[in-house]
Amino acid sequence: MTRSGNTFATFARRNSMLIILIALYILVAFTARGFMSIDNQLNILRTIAVPGMIAFGMTLLIIVGEIDLSVGSMVAASACVLAWLVSLISGGAFEPSVWHVVAAGILTLAFGASIGIFNGWLRNRFMVPTFISSLAMMATLAGLANLITDGTPIESFPSWYYFIGSGRIFHIPFPVYLLLLAFIVTHVLANYTSFGRSVYAIGGNAEAARLSGLHVNRTRTWCLVITSLFAVAGGIVYSSLLNSGNPTIAKGMELEVISAVIIGGVSLFGGKGSIWGAFVGVLFLGVLLNAMTLWGFNPYAQQVVRGVLILGAVFINLIIDRPAASHG
Repeated sequence: MTRSGNTFATFARRNSMLIILIALYILVAFTARGFMSIDNQLNILRTIAVPGMIAFGMTLLIIVGEIDLSVGSMVAASACVLAWLVSLISGGAFEPSVWHVVAAGILTLAFGASIGIFNGWLRNRFMVPTFISSLAMMATLAGLANLITDGTPIESFPSWYYFIGSGRIFHIPFPVYLLLLAFIVTHVLANYTSFGRSVYAIGGNAEAARLSGLHVNRTRTWCLVITSLFAVAGGIVYSSLLNSGNPTIAKGMELEVISAVIIGGVSLFGGKGSIWGAFVGVLFLGVLLNAMTLWGFNPYAQQVVRGVLILGAVFINLIIDRPAASHG
């Protein structure tokens, strides 16, 4: 094979998901009316904003060799905790002040961080796999959301609060700016800091990283905290969109987030992957969902397609990475 042929093959192998995404774009552009309109493209970005933000945190977490199954419940619980705190701090005022909302927001972020720290403590102190601890936390947070709301949405936000989830700057939805900010922050963290290098090293071989002097436990805990904080941010956006703290939101979002990360090329065995890959993965799922809606797919059929896709992505991920893992 010529040098140019080798170069193209290398590029195609490293960017296979991006090539598939472009192919999907071309297919949908010619088969679904209105797909390429500016409004529809912005709608896709707005739709993937929350799962995208969480996917960036989840990418760091899976690369370091852990996983968090409670992010969907965290979105719902944080939205309900925020609404409950706003009502509590403002004394049930009809139009809470900015400071009431800010104080409640800070406390809600602290709540999310404490969940990440607690999961990290269980992992580091008692060697409880995050798969297990976050599974238990998923049920706990879902119960907490229903407990403090009594199963019904809490409407306690002021009129200006809608801007976070529905406002626009230069015609671009505000959640899209949050998505881009989350991408930049996590991309810089992963690629240009000692923290990012530690994440990859620990995910590749935790014991070797420990012997090299890296803070394995601290890095794992930070990844759990970052993922929890992005889930809280998602809860804030959703509470703004619905103007309430609703315990039924974001059900199953953990599967959407994890599947996007895996589709984006992050190894389930840790040590491999990128924030850019996660962005491509979440955009692929967003475009696919939008396309199926425009094509007139039954909503239940959409769930079947997404389930098959997730299973296929996991299967391919296991096939690609298992030999390396078994020899590593």
